[in-house]
Amino acid sequence: MGCYSQDIIARFKKIATASLSDACDRIVGRRCFMDYEITPRITDERIVGPAITVLEGPPKSAESAPPSHAIDAIEAAEGGEVMVISLEGGDKDVALWGGIMTAGAYVKGLAGSVLDAGLRDVTEIKRDFGYQVFSRTLSPVTTVGRYITYASNVPVVCGGIEVNPGDLVVGDLDGVIVIPKDKVEEVLLFAEDIEYKEAEQTKYIRETKSLKEGLAKFNRI
Repeated sequence: MGCYSQDIIARFKKIATASLSDACDRIVGRRCFMDYEITPRITDERIVGPAITVLEGPPKSAESAPPSHAIDAIEAAEGGEVMVISLEGGDKDVALWGGIMTAGAYVKGLAGSVLDAGLRDVTEIKRDFGYQVFSRTLSPVTTVGRYITYASNVPVVCGGIEVNPGDLVVGDLDGVIVIPKDKVEEVLLFAEDIEYKEAEQTKYIRETKSLKEGLAKFNRI
């Protein structure tokens, strides 16, 4: 899990991305959420883990090659990481991930993948692995012969935001948040406070049967 303890990961698994987004607004001071198109495709499960990044783009010659940097990054994984793959050019009609890549990620213990393009082999991934993938689209089209991997563990742009190796990636049904690695603990504490206060506010609204009273008491919506 890189620089994050099991305790940190477990605590983040309890926090909704909505609370994390609000916390990032205050602590980080810039957008930390990915584009709304980046959605979960396999399960309802939340993913949490440090980013492994991969950059893909058009070939620089007539070469046709497998995604070697992504393959190497999966093979080197320690377990618990989230694979984040960016594609230069914004092509939504190709799949950056499929069944074979999932098999490798699954046996290495990755927490999930986030793709700035398509996913394929959805039925296979659901049936055989239950491995969570967030993607911009679904597509049966391979990148092989169309794109190549340029590098791994470099800064990339995915879902409209910069992701650096080791940044903490959290994804759930609401979307994906990426927390800069030097702000993780501050964001965690602030988000935990948000979650606690919202639980108390919800309880108060139920007790008083009044949304307005809950808003007046806690000053949060």
